[in-house]
Amino acid sequence: MSDRKIITQEIRIGDKVVTLEHGRFAEQANSAIVARLGDTMVFASVVSSQNDTNLDYFPLTVDYTMRLYAGGRIKGSRWVKREGRPSDEEILTSRLIDRSIRPLFPKSYKKEVQVITMVLSVDGENDPAVLSMVAVSAALATSSIPWKGPVGSLRIGEKDGIYFANPTDSELTFSDMDLVMTANKESIFMIEAGAQQVPEEKILGALDFGFNEAQSIIGGIEELTKKAGKKKDEFTQTEDEELIDLVYKKYGDQILEFARVNAVKEGGSRDTELIDAVTKEVGVEKTPLIAGAVEKVMKKKIREQILSGTRLDGRKHDQIRPLSAEVGILPRTHGSAVFARGQTQVVTVATLGSPRMSQLLETAEGEETKHYIHHYNFPPYSTGETGRVGAPGRREIGHGALAERALIPVIPSEEEFPYTIHLVSEVMSSNGSTSMASTCGSTLSLMDAGVPLKAPISGIAMGLVIEGENVAILSDIMGIEDGNGDMDFKVTGSKEGVTAIQLDVKTSALTLPILERALKQAREGRIQILEVMTAAIDQPRGSISQYAPKVVLVRIPVEKIGEVIGPGGRVIKKIMVETGTQLDVEDDGSVTITGVDPEGVAHAREWVEGLVKDVQPGEIYEGEVVRIQPFGAFVQVLPGKDGLVHVSDMAEGFVQNPEDVVSIGDKVQVRVKEVDNLGRINLSMRMDPATDKPREERGGRGRDDSPRSRFGPPRREAGEVGRRSFGPRRGPSVFDDRRGGSARGRGDDRGPRRPAGPRRERSEGERGSRQEGGVGGPHFPASRLVPSKRRF
Repeated sequence: MSDRKIITQEIRIGDKVVTLEHGRFAEQANSAIVARLGDTMVFASVVSSQNDTNLDYFPLTVDYTMRLYAGGRIKGSRWVKREGRPSDEEILTSRLIDRSIRPLFPKSYKKEVQVITMVLSVDGENDPAVLSMVAVSAALATSSIPWKGPVGSLRIGEKDGIYFANPTDSELTFSDMDLVMTANKESIFMIEAGAQQVPEEKILGALDFGFNEAQSIIGGIEELTKKAGKKKDEFTQTEDEELIDLVYKKYGDQILEFARVNAVKEGGSRDTELIDAVTKEVGVEKTPLIAGAVEKVMKKKIREQILSGTRLDGRKHDQIRPLSAEVGILPRTHGSAVFARGQTQVVTVATLGSPRMSQLLETAEGEETKHYIHHYNFPPYSTGETGRVGAPGRREIGHGALAERALIPVIPSEEEFPYTIHLVSEVMSSNGSTSMASTCGSTLSLMDAGVPLKAPISGIAMGLVIEGENVAILSDIMGIEDGNGDMDFKVTGSKEGVTAIQLDVKTSALTLPILERALKQAREGRIQILEVMTAAIDQPRGSISQYAPKVVLVRIPVEKIGEVIGPGGRVIKKIMVETGTQLDVEDDGSVTITGVDPEGVAHAREWVEGLVKDVQPGEIYEGEVVRIQPFGAFVQVLPGKDGLVHVSDMAEGFVQNPEDVVSIGDKVQVRVKEVDNLGRINLSMRMDPATDKPREERGGRGRDDSPRSRFGPPRREAGEVGRRSFGPRRGPSVFDDRRGGSARGRGDDRGPRRPAGPRRERSEGERGSRQEGGVGGPHFPASRLVPSKRRF
């Protein structure tokens, strides 16, 4: 029996209970927590290095993993079963955790801290991401690592003005927003949200509701810390206040001018000359502290400048940089646009494809298909620097996901627009707010591609500088304002409301009244940006690009799927070959037709619709003669549906030869006389139903009830001798020499059989073998007589 001491704490959030366990796993980690909500369980561990690093930033790494085993699944690949690099969902959740905890570490803390979370079990209803955020907060609070927590994290849904905490996946389906937030006892630290164009008032209501609910999470973690928490490591700040004061007094104005000059460029030039000048004055022994002192003085001077009422580039707090928008810049793409705001410039390209080009996501919670995808690329030249080019980093994945989420509420459904939509945003120049420029560029590019958006979407990045009671809320922040400010608050939406929010803060003074002011100011900025965008293109183009594939969605009854596919897929293959299209049939009866030629797509659609249409007696069609037989002509009334016009129904008088009346390829008007119990269509070229004659009056020349007789002469009785059929001459049968009787007596005119030899008496063993084997005895293997199974 294990001697581990497991300490448990329950936390009630709304009508749900979260259970935290300390001491169950990973006893060598600084701290580890197992959290459970329903049947969803997650594990979180935190570890720090023993010594400080020499880095000029805080080395915090967060990794969230969700193995497929958590949902009882195995990787679908036949050759590779080990799970590979993190998925986008795992990276985005890692970023959520990082952004929730980073602001509460000491400013100059340089020990490496590693946070690892794993999803152990997932029930498909309760969200493992938010549960992991709670587990990490509890792990840090109970560890010895210096951290000013705990924090409470939760997901919020809303419907008809009613807010609910940590909704299940089923409940979230009906919610008008999906908002994840983190808060401590004083303020909100992180927001990530998507919404269905909801007004700002509902966003504020959700934040107020979530802040209050977060307090119960914080209280529960504090109770767990009292029972299982370690004593925090001692940590002292390494800043040299005298050095900072010296740099501020002697070099402050010079540093501010340096910041002003470099404000127009996100990368900026290096402040090496300033650092060298300070080093000469204070001595080389303080070299490790000088760069930090110059950085702190620069931050202080920039903030003072902003709070004075004028920003580094001369703008007012609510003023947006010069805007420009242009569409259709790339001739052979399906849609393209360039959007610029100050020195930030982004090119976004839209590509349309068939539904089969959608992305299949494999997670522990099941498989999901995405038909709208946005990718964001941030190359090093966009900031005038050199750097690595390759797979996207976490920042690029996060920015791309934000711009993607911003447009999801206005993207048409697959039924309305049955295309896979792929957007790529290329950042050409960066000085802040590139994700919001990508959002604007995405709207423009999609409208240029002819995608029927429900509303155009724009985005803006808001900043904050707060010193005591002095608060400055900034619209359209530059890179230098982002780095030296207290908030990065991105808001996207239409004229009707908000579609996405992302908030990161570096202060504990962010209150709901400040957020309310920021949302109001952001709305004014969004509307101004929308005016510039709609001046470039005010509505989606009436048609898609001539270079884009044409996609049509047809719904057919599920029981008719077999008629479209045909035996062995013959029908669907024929449609694709003859029309030059691609057909995809789903189990729910959805048929997607894709092709480059609009006429081919239209023909394929008519063909499919004709195959599943039930022809009714009395209907009139203009059909094409496709085959002529002595007893009549076959007319195609719908694609894939032929009917027979008997010779007696071709004209008022007697018709000896159908070819005297019609020829193959003729267009004729026909009336449906009947559809028999075998589904065969009988047609007439005489429009008056009163002229129809009963089939018995045709002197036996019509069709009988045998399906086989439809394609040949009337069936003869057994032993009757008549004319040869109109098909190819029948070859010799393997049964001819064993069934007795002449070939001529069976209606074959190939001459008499050769005389048979003397009859050989069979042994008793042979007769027994023949009886046991039936017709498949020793001379006729049974396998030759069993029909093959058809597969569709």
